[in-house]
Amino acid sequence: MINGMKTGRIIRSLSGYYDIQLPSGDIQRTRARGEFRKSKQKPLVGDFVDFESENDEGFIWAIHQRENFLVRPPIANIDIAVIVTAAKEPDFAPNLLDRQLVALEAANVRPLIYFSKMDLLEKTEHEKINHVANYYQSIGYDVIFSDSKSAFEALKMMLKDHVSVFMGQTGAGKSTLLNHLSPQLGLETGEVSKALSRGKHTTRQVTLIDVDEALIADTPGFSSYEVFDFSVEELDDYFPEFVEKRQECRFRGCLHLNEPGCAIKEAVAVGTITQSRYNSYKAFYELIKAQKPKYKTDN
Repeated sequence: MINGMKTGRIIRSLSGYYDIQLPSGDIQRTRARGEFRKSKQKPLVGDFVDFESENDEGFIWAIHQRENFLVRPPIANIDIAVIVTAAKEPDFAPNLLDRQLVALEAANVRPLIYFSKMDLLEKTEHEKINHVANYYQSIGYDVIFSDSKSAFEALKMMLKDHVSVFMGQTGAGKSTLLNHLSPQLGLETGEVSKALSRGKHTTRQVTLIDVDEALIADTPGFSSYEVFDFSVEELDDYFPEFVEKRQECRFRGCLHLNEPGCAIKEAVAVGTITQSRYNSYKAFYELIKAQKPKYKTDN
């Protein structure tokens, strides 16, 4: 090992420089050695790295193995992704929620569903969202309602000592929630945010900010995924309730569409798998089939 080598986590990247936080809390600025470009590796915010520094000039020598990573926003080793999902205004969109869940399952990132704007619901609408939430909980997802008295504290407890990212459709209240967690996140809300979203991409990079013993990614923002970077044969891997039932299908490799003896379709028929989840599965199947071949790149 090179004399003076240190290990820390990248908490910010900006214009080729990387700010690394040491276990002591100290932050040092570094650059990536040229060898990374040659090997097509790129350090990401969230990476644990070995680096050396001297006189405020440091260089990253090695990137530790990642638990997971996302391409947009570019961040590694995420513990929790909070999906801020509007119960109303805009109306609840199960297809969008499922799209985000599948993308996170494929990336090996643990999702947390946060239903926002619950206070806008009428009694019957509230019951409907409760029913939806109960289903997602039954297949293994954590759910928090914004109108619960303990919602905010429950969220903070789940984020404590973890690295998290937040995602949500435009108008779902993601920025408002982040501002509530910490004004330091400095996110614009309301009309200003809408105006910015129509503008050109900004150069703002991902930053991990310490908020009450939690590291929260302050990102330029993302709401969904344009493509799924896997084959149609892998799609049912990312629906937890399908994984549980598919071994009962008559045919191995069943795609759960037109095959006879499909346990997934039977479960939909009796209501143990919801029609909306199956509709999402079929929609994503068609989406993947229609995509042009996409070749994975190293990060």
